[in-house]
Amino acid sequence: MTTVRSFSVVPGGVITTLLRDAHRAVEEIVRTTYLWHDAGRTINPDSYFLRFDDKPEARIIALPAALKAPDPVSGLKWIASYPRNIETNRQRASAVLILNDYETGYPLALLEASQISAARTAASATLAAGVLGDGKRMPRLGVVGAGVIARTILDYLRAGAWTIGDCLVHDLNAGDAGRLAVLASTFCASARTASLAETLAGASHVLFATTAAAPYIEDRDWLRPGQIVLNISLRDLAPHLLLDAINIFDDIDHCMKASTSPHLAEQMTGNRDFATGTLADVLAGRLRPDRRRPIIFSPFGLGVLDIAVGRYLLDQAVARSLAITIPDFLPDGTRWQASSGDPSDES
Repeated sequence: MTTVRSFSVVPGGVITTLLRDAHRAVEEIVRTTYLWHDAGRTINPDSYFLRFDDKPEARIIALPAALKAPDPVSGLKWIASYPRNIETNRQRASAVLILNDYETGYPLALLEASQISAARTAASATLAAGVLGDGKRMPRLGVVGAGVIARTILDYLRAGAWTIGDCLVHDLNAGDAGRLAVLASTFCASARTASLAETLAGASHVLFATTAAAPYIEDRDWLRPGQIVLNISLRDLAPHLLLDAINIFDDIDHCMKASTSPHLAEQMTGNRDFATGTLADVLAGRLRPDRRRPIIFSPFGLGVLDIAVGRYLLDQAVARSLAITIPDFLPDGTRWQASSGDPSDES
C-alpha cells in the first residue's frame, strides 16, 4: 500500500478565483449535501466554541464534519468571529479548512475558508429563498446588516438571475448600508438605504445578516403572511415571533443552542412544536410550507457544507495547477521497514 505524503495549500487568492464563476456549482453542492445529510450520509457533530473572558463578543468555532459517500472526505473548519474588526475596516470572520483522507485520516489540504464559509452560506440562502418562495423573484427585498455575508448573498442572487424589484438596506453603519445599496442597484430595479421599520415593512423577502447577540425585532406587525425571512444571523428575532411562523431549519438539533432565536423559543415554550421541518424536507417534496404565515429559514450552518464545497475547490485547484503542493509534508508513514526485524520477513 502506498501512502500519499503530499499536502496541498490553497491560498485565499486562489479561492477567490475559483469561486468567481462557481455560483451554480456551489449551490448544487449545497443542495446535494443537504439531501445527503438528510439521508444519513454525513457526520456532523456539534460545533465547539472557544470564547474569551477579556473579549466576550469574540469567538473561534470548530466545525468538524465528514461526507461518507459518494466521495468520502472529512475535515474541520476553524472560523474566528471578531465583530470589533469592522471598527478598523477589517472583515469580522477569518477561517481555515483542513481536509483529511477518509480512509487513513491523514491530512490532505489546507484551504483559506472565510470565502468558502460565505459562499456556502449564500448558496444556502438563495437555495432556500427559491424553494420556499415563488421561484426566482423578489418583489421587494429588505436587507438588515450590510456586511460580507449580505454582500455575498446579493452576489449569488445576481448570478442566479433573480428578478428583484425594490431593495431596501439597513445597517447601523450608514456607510456600509450605502455601499451595499449601490451594489444592489446594479441588478435590482431600485435600491436605497432605509430605516429598520421601512426596510421590513411590506418586504416580500427579508434577509437578516447582522452581528446581533440578542433579539431586537419584537413587533409582530413587522412579519406578514407569505413573507420569506432568511434568518442567517439567527439572533435578530424575538422568540415569540417564531411561534407565529413556519420554521424551516438546516438541522433542527443544531439550531437549538447558543441562544439563537429558535433556542430561546424552545426555552420559552419547553418544546419544539414550532419547528416545522428542514430544508431537506422541502427539497425532497415531503413538506410544502403554509404561505398563510411568515416562513422563516434558520440555518445554523453545517460544517459538512464547508467540507463538500472545500473538496470541490481543492479538486479544481489541483486540476488547474493552482494549489501549492508540498511533496513530503508528511513523514514516511510505514510503521516497520522490511529490514527492521519484522518476523514475517524471516525465512
